[in-house]
Amino acid sequence: MKIFKNGLITGLLLQLAVGPVFFFIVNLTLQKTILDGFVAVFAVTLVDYLYITLAILGIGKLFEKKKVKRIFSIVSSIVLMIFGVILIKGILGSNISINVATDSKNLLTSFTSVFFLTISSPMTIVFFTSLFTAKTVQYNYAKRELVIFGFATGLATFIFLGLTVFLSSLIKGNIPMLLIQFLNALVGCLLIGYGAVRLRTVLKNSV
Repeated sequence: MKIFKNGLITGLLLQLAVGPVFFFIVNLTLQKTILDGFVAVFAVTLVDYLYITLAILGIGKLFEKKKVKRIFSIVSSIVLMIFGVILIKGILGSNISINVATDSKNLLTSFTSVFFLTISSPMTIVFFTSLFTAKTVQYNYAKRELVIFGFATGLATFIFLGLTVFLSSLIKGNIPMLLIQFLNALVGCLLIGYGAVRLRTVLKNSV
């Protein structure tokens, strides 16, 4: 129970460092439905558990190799920027009505977009590998205890983002469509900017 509690607290603390995926999910909930939001949360949680499993198995060490890390960092940065461009292009190329925004229920699109956005960051597995290595040293965790810790850490993702989706759905009826479009543009710019900075850093370090 203590290991589970430690993992849950650690996971919740990690969630406080919100990034592009967090804003993407909030924006998705405001534009579509609460169900779309929870499907997106499930996608993020699934990716986290995938990376946690790979980290526990030790495969995460592969991503610490410079060449592998560089390739995946470049690819993921480009993916982030493409997502950002698609979001902004969607605003400029169409007149979004409030009915379309709230009645759209393409859950598969909501799932896949967030899934690929989340999995495009291989740094996550490097982070989890480092985290679990540190916990193994600090608390002398065996593999079975790391599984419990990892499960709790991943559960924290679902709890935090699930609560975010729920709160976002409560206030979306009071948010004007213009603000939703602004949030869409903001998320797009964040994705492009985040991807560009990462790409610049990778290319600069490889020179």
